[in-house]
Amino acid sequence: MRNKTQSYIVLLTFVLLTKITLAQTYYGINPDTVKAQKFDMGKMWTFENPPLDYFEKEYGFKPSDELLEKFQKSALKFGNGCSASFVSEDGLIMTNHHCVRGNLPTIQTGEENILRDGFYAESLDKERTIPNLKVEQLLLIKDITEQIQSAMDEGKTDIEKLELRDKKIDELKSEGAKTNPELTFKVISLYNGGKFSLYGYKVYNDIRLVFVPELFVAKLGGDPDNFTYPRYGLDCAFLRAYENGKPIKTDFYFNWSEEGVVEDQPIFVVGNPGGTDRIFTMSQIEYARDIQYPMVVGMFKEMYGIYYKMVNETNAEDFKLIARLYSFGNALKVYQGTYKALLDPFLVARKKDFEKSFRESVKNDNELNEKYGNIWNEIETSRNQARVDAKKIYAYTINFYSPQYLFIAKNLVDYANKLKENKITQEKFDSLTTKLFPEDLNEDLQKQLLVIQLNILKNNFSADNKLVNNLIGTKSIEEAAYEIIAKSNLISKEKLLSFTDGGYERILNSNDPFIYYVLNTQDELKKMQDENQARVDREEILNQALGEALYKVYGDAIPPDATGTLRLADGIVKGYDYNGTRAPIKTTFYGALDRYYSFDKKFPFNLPKYFEDLPEEFDPSTPLNFISTNDIVGGNSGSPVINVKGEIVGLAFDGNIESLPSNFIYTTEANRTVCVSALGMMEAIRDLYKANQLGNEIKNGKLE
Repeated sequence: MRNKTQSYIVLLTFVLLTKITLAQTYYGINPDTVKAQKFDMGKMWTFENPPLDYFEKEYGFKPSDELLEKFQKSALKFGNGCSASFVSEDGLIMTNHHCVRGNLPTIQTGEENILRDGFYAESLDKERTIPNLKVEQLLLIKDITEQIQSAMDEGKTDIEKLELRDKKIDELKSEGAKTNPELTFKVISLYNGGKFSLYGYKVYNDIRLVFVPELFVAKLGGDPDNFTYPRYGLDCAFLRAYENGKPIKTDFYFNWSEEGVVEDQPIFVVGNPGGTDRIFTMSQIEYARDIQYPMVVGMFKEMYGIYYKMVNETNAEDFKLIARLYSFGNALKVYQGTYKALLDPFLVARKKDFEKSFRESVKNDNELNEKYGNIWNEIETSRNQARVDAKKIYAYTINFYSPQYLFIAKNLVDYANKLKENKITQEKFDSLTTKLFPEDLNEDLQKQLLVIQLNILKNNFSADNKLVNNLIGTKSIEEAAYEIIAKSNLISKEKLLSFTDGGYERILNSNDPFIYYVLNTQDELKKMQDENQARVDREEILNQALGEALYKVYGDAIPPDATGTLRLADGIVKGYDYNGTRAPIKTTFYGALDRYYSFDKKFPFNLPKYFEDLPEEFDPSTPLNFISTNDIVGGNSGSPVINVKGEIVGLAFDGNIESLPSNFIYTTEANRTVCVSALGMMEAIRDLYKANQLGNEIKNGKLE
């Protein structure tokens, strides 16, 4: 017995010591032992400088100029924040369902519900025009760094430098338009302004819907499965570009692969990643960690909770509410995941090591040190100053999470001041106030938004703060919210109009709680915002200098931060370890069915009823989703995923939870891009939805 006890003690000691050692290693007790990795700054390569030698060494693949041109011109910027691509010579466009989701209710007729039922146009005349939607095809790239930096050098102050930059940008865009009037020009800042490029886009404004699956098929698992893997979503949509009432003809489009992907296969994502902050200094990262992200995460938690409750109260039958819930859920996970990364001492230590090496490289070069050596200290001073008023600015700001009553109060005070100063007439004042109260105001939602606003106040100020004391006092937040609404003259159109009959004096001297909030916050807020804007302007100059230094030290070996513009990201198909097991490289429709039945067919794991009696020809073993190591962020949604032949093998639609730190740092260990399989899309289109004409066009690359 004694020997067994001794053995147990030895074993326990070993386990405990092992855990301590692992914890120390992971949490970076000695940050000097943690080193930056080769691709910490990512793999979002520009088409100006694709790393051809690296591609050849890594994958045995060196794309020709002709193939790179095909990659560039077949890819598209979609709407205001997604990516897409041409997949036929007749202007057929592929993107994600969630990239067009918000547009679908606008094109419904009669009793249609496209989010619920999906859509397929069996012929060209049935393709449905989507208002205010455009796609942009990048056709021209020109380096204009020297022109812009030379113009900025003429400025003596930060404001002058920025004004001269903007003036030169306008000039260069105008020159481009004169030379190529068929294109729309944008000036793109790379490396925070270390380099500048002139991009010329062909813009297509007549975009028509061809096919989308049902929302619950596209986003099976809803928010619980968002940013996770294994995944089972048919998150795809097909549209068509028209010009002069006819489908366009294009020489640039991706062909469709009829082969699945395999482990370690090299693949490429061609898309428009929205934005990253990988160049951030440590003081900027620490500001985001300590100030910015805790605020935002808390707010999105509350917004998600409100909409989750509303969706469940409608038994998940209000698809507009569900779409709104998914938007807040997506934002919450993004910010939570990024915040978690900012709190990870191991990842932070990697960033510190990179900054240390970068600063040493600048310091050891006399010319670079003279020009750039003090950047980090200046940014740190600026961020420390920003900390002083950050919480107050956040608490005083009236934003999308604020109740409409505060927007009414803000406008009302503005109109009253203008009337007092004789900037508007009484007649104009009466006209404006009549239009102030919104139609179909959801009173219950406004009460819940007020609770959020009051929580923000309470969490950012002490109890003796004048505003907190007046609006909340010793009451609970919920009690305070109900009392404020009971006291206010702004909670109905009738009360509002009766209140404004008293003239501007009554408004500007009112104790109405919403007006009190505005009168006691907005003037001070404006002053703080002006001071903050001056810091932002200065940091814009400093960040540009930081980008210049980065490029001078590392050149094209480090890609610039994402800018919402076209990038080529390399990677391989690869599984990863998670939750004590191994994630497979692919999932199948069988997995979607298991999700459906395992959760008792309940929202958000519900599927259309026909999944209980699938067509005989439909093969549920077909790959549905797969993963890869490609570097993507928001904005990449809808990006084509291609093999070395330039053929579509998938469609990027998400990242796993481990990918969320990528705003600040790219890691290869478990960071994965989640894609819809080309095989799965074709199987669903042909054998599930019977959209044979669409399937044939995709396969052949043209209309029959």
